[in-house]
Amino acid sequence: MGSSGDTSTKERKGIVARVHDRLFEYSYTTRVTVTFALVAMMTVIVAMGVLSYVWEQHFQAYTRENVQELADATAGSVASRYEANHAAALEAIREAGMGPYPSIGMDDVQPAQSAHMLQPGMGIQVSSAQNGQVVYDSSLPEGASSPDSGHKDITTDASFAPDGNDKMATSSIVLSNGKVVGSVHMWIYGSEVLLSKADQAFRNQSYQAMAFAAVLSVVLASCLGFLFARGLVNPINRMTRTAAAIKEGDLSARTDLEGNDEIAELGKTFDAMAESVEKNQQLERRLTMDVAHELRTPLMAIQSTVEAIVDGVFEPDAERLGTVNAEVQRLSRLVDALLRLSRLESRSTPMNEEVINVGELIRPLVMSHEAFVRDAGLSLEYDAEDEVMVYGDRDMLRQATANLISNAVRYTPSPGKITVTVRKGDIMASIAVQDTGIGLSPEECKMVFNRFWRAEESRERQSGGLGVGLAVVKEIVDRHGGWVQVEGKKGEGACFTIHVPLYDYERIKAQREKEQGGKSAGKSGSMRKLKAKKQ
Repeated sequence: MGSSGDTSTKERKGIVARVHDRLFEYSYTTRVTVTFALVAMMTVIVAMGVLSYVWEQHFQAYTRENVQELADATAGSVASRYEANHAAALEAIREAGMGPYPSIGMDDVQPAQSAHMLQPGMGIQVSSAQNGQVVYDSSLPEGASSPDSGHKDITTDASFAPDGNDKMATSSIVLSNGKVVGSVHMWIYGSEVLLSKADQAFRNQSYQAMAFAAVLSVVLASCLGFLFARGLVNPINRMTRTAAAIKEGDLSARTDLEGNDEIAELGKTFDAMAESVEKNQQLERRLTMDVAHELRTPLMAIQSTVEAIVDGVFEPDAERLGTVNAEVQRLSRLVDALLRLSRLESRSTPMNEEVINVGELIRPLVMSHEAFVRDAGLSLEYDAEDEVMVYGDRDMLRQATANLISNAVRYTPSPGKITVTVRKGDIMASIAVQDTGIGLSPEECKMVFNRFWRAEESRERQSGGLGVGLAVVKEIVDRHGGWVQVEGKKGEGACFTIHVPLYDYERIKAQREKEQGGKSAGKSGSMRKLKAKKQ
């Protein structure tokens, strides 16, 4: 039994999976169009069901009220004509105070005959209350009643005989003195709900109009779904074509989508990503050329010197070996810079965090660079506020500041000035390095932290930089939860400011107390468990 149940469950899952796969074989436009059509059909079905039910109930009540009003009016007219035709007899009965009322005759039911002529599809019967005789029956020839029809059920000979009072309208013929002398019965031939042919035609036309509106709604919903899907798919197709072009190597391909909706924003983001990829590829190509050039220059110097020594052209003296050593050191700096950046980006270098006084950290660094700055024909100033405390890695912050100073020296012509300041803000500490060098344009400020990017191509070889120093700075500051601000104008200098969160002593103290409290609670709990076991 269990095996058969499992088999049936697997079969149902297989059918659902096949239907799902079959559905997704169609295009997105087709699926959206069909979805819109199905939603419209479901809405129409529910709306027509509810509307038909409510409409039918109200319409039947309306037609029944109309027939009942006509029956009441006919009964009132018959009563008036009865009183006029039997005025003398009624006066005698009134004076005597008693006596049998005359039966309703054919002359009294003329209003019923007129009503039947106005409503040929309606059955009308008038009966007398005195002997229960049917005086007028529209279903009989000429409306006459046969002698043996007095005690027959009403409408016995009609084409449709109602079998209950709910299928006809009944009204009593009441005189002005309140005496009931008969009754009027009305019904509709072929209808149990008192719907005349005109009412039935109107109802059928109403349902036809509803059906037409339903079909029109489904068609319009399908058209709207198709247009909506096309409008949604077109930008997606553009992004697909753009992605395919980028895949084939055309990094200049763009979607060029405009607008403020989510798809347009996605397209703009896609274009920004493609532009970033293109720039990164350009930087990588530039990196290849830069690294190749940087490696080739010292290698050629080493190779030429070594070959000259081997050939006996040069003596292997201290000067020649010093030249080789200098080029080797240059290669070592290049490799170290690349390795340092790679480790920072991969987060493989651990941070030795501690509380640091930034002013005291940077001061000896500035002093160690004074000779280097002076040899470049520049002046160096340092200004630091007291007790600027941060929580971070001492060596990393020193390296970041040193890179900024070296960058400022590299791009500041003599005579120039470099200013290093340390400030304390509300929540952030700042280390600013400002120079009076070649400066940066707004576009260059956005690219300055890209790897192997350098300002002013004509100075690249003279500066001797690799273009990774600022990238290292950004990675270090990011790991400290801060950011680097760049300001400058072309030809007027630049200012790089490192922002690092200040050391929050109270927060760190509370955190440490919490940790110690947790440890103490753990120890206390362990002691209680140990005592319980001993007991």
